[in-house]
Amino acid sequence: ETEGIGPGKAAVVSAACELGRRCAEENFMAAKQEMTTPKAVYRLMSPVLRDLAHEECWVLFLNHANRLIGKEMISRGGMDSTSLDKRVILRRALDRKASGIILVHNHPSGSPYPSVEDIRQTRELGKALTSCDLHLVDHVIVAGRSYYSFSDEKVEEN
Repeated sequence: ETEGIGPGKAAVVSAACELGRRCAEENFMAAKQEMTTPKAVYRLMSPVLRDLAHEECWVLFLNHANRLIGKEMISRGGMDSTSLDKRVILRRALDRKASGIILVHNHPSGSPYPSVEDIRQTRELGKALTSCDLHLVDHVIVAGRSYYSFSDEKVEEN
């Protein structure tokens, strides 16, 4: 759509942007940075989630020092919802020997505020994790260039 850039050049530019995003993500993962603030979570996940037209839910797996030991997309949904399977999240956290997780999903609508269902699912997941001696550190919603943190807003897990 830009004058002077044909399909071939657009593909090259798009590929370069994707390679840059992946390189930055790999550097971040290699450093195993601490995930102690919602802003750090947003910086990691916004390149992946902020411009999607559908909802995706990811889990960040943390060790005892809240350092990132892995991340995984858990579900992909429609334009206004996605569902969680607590058993899958628990299994993956235990397999990775995580001590805590951060749940991250996006709102394509641009509103960072959690829905009633977001709050319900977060509470249920928090209870399930606690029963296995795991901790739900936070749930961050990415909405365009803004985010919402359950821990910042002190939304009760239980």
